[in-house]
Amino acid sequence: MNTDLLTQLLVNGVIIGTLYGVVAMCFVLIYKSTQIVNFAQGEFLLIGAWTCWWLLTSMEVPFWLGFPLTLAFMAVFGVLLQVIVLRPLIGEPIISVIMVTVGLSIFFQAMMKWMFGVWAKPFPEVFGTKSINVLGLNVQTPYILSMGVSLVIMVGFAWFFKFSRFGLAMRATAFNQQVAQSLGISVKSVFAMAWAISAVVSALAGVVVGMVNGVSQALSFFGIKVFPAVILGGLDSIIGAIVGGLIIGVLENLAEFVDSQYLNWGNLYSVAPFYALIVILMVKPYGLFGTKQIERI
Repeated sequence: MNTDLLTQLLVNGVIIGTLYGVVAMCFVLIYKSTQIVNFAQGEFLLIGAWTCWWLLTSMEVPFWLGFPLTLAFMAVFGVLLQVIVLRPLIGEPIISVIMVTVGLSIFFQAMMKWMFGVWAKPFPEVFGTKSINVLGLNVQTPYILSMGVSLVIMVGFAWFFKFSRFGLAMRATAFNQQVAQSLGISVKSVFAMAWAISAVVSALAGVVVGMVNGVSQALSFFGIKVFPAVILGGLDSIIGAIVGGLIIGVLENLAEFVDSQYLNWGNLYSVAPFYALIVILMVKPYGLFGTKQIERI
């Protein structure tokens, strides 16, 4: 057994798992506040990465300025998307709104292809060193940065939902919109804020992945890859999103190790999370930390 390779892949799995956890929390954020599963989440990563890439290359804006501008743009983009496209659907069947997010996913993919082409483009060099030696392992600098930022975001999300006024408003809105309105909570504002935060955090993840792998249409698939982590942890659990992301990240890299060393199938890395998704739905349909819903007729 190649223990060095296994150790390297496990470390990579934990690092990428924190990134999965952050994107999974965006799924949970929108679901907790609106009861909607956003299937255009991966496109938020794609749009954020292309926006930052365009600012750094075409506009020649330095990264320290281009990155915050990207996040600000995505916050406005998330609010406008909710106000213009999704707000008129309030009160409509949930499946109708979900299908709209599927349509948005296809539309944004096509728009990004039209604007930036179909080929992957390298991200401009941001850091002086491409990798850092951590206990004898080479870890790419953007992943080190992403892990630190991801941990900060995770703590921030936990505090936001437990103690902040807006976080409590989101939880109340997710529980019952009519009750939340009777308490003076603006449901429309809650929805807009949820989509804005989700767009910003997803864009951050998109920029990090773009730094490592280049910016391409493949980024949109990232949101689908995170979906097994959301289901594993529980669709309405922030803690579950973190745990699910870490498990799926490690599982992917373990699958790559087994495939490269023993099976040689060639695609186990990509499909392993979806095998796990099938097993999860069979054994624990509500996930590890999800709330069980019992309906009495």
